[in-house]
Amino acid sequence: MPLITPEQVIEYTEFEAVKARAPNKLQSDILQAETELFSKAGHKFDTPAYTPLPATVELALIKLTEYYALINSDESIAKGYTSERLGDYSYTLSDGRTVSKPAIDLLIAEYIQKAAPKRPVSFKMRAL
Repeated sequence: MPLITPEQVIEYTEFEAVKARAPNKLQSDILQAETELFSKAGHKFDTPAYTPLPATVELALIKLTEYYALINSDESIAKGYTSERLGDYSYTLSDGRTVSKPAIDLLIAEYIQKAAPKRPVSFKMRAL
């Protein structure tokens, strides 16, 4: 079950492209954002300790979902186009639109699990 809903993303965003995105596509964007968040945090937020979800984690998920919704809804942003030509048709993005991935590390810093220290490898050698 997703940690956030498409409605939360639509309520937060200022981007019309995200507001107009179909809820089932936003669900896919949420899944993509959750996968990245879980990877960075080193765990899933599925224990009772995270019910309700901390506000900073929720905000990080919403921001990542918004980013993925923008990238997945506009091919020119995803590929970094500033102009494109198709036969006799061409266009240029005069505003130089680019979308950068939000920095969520500070938002989730206190929820990142440290990896267990690795035990040093020890071995014995003997002469043959």
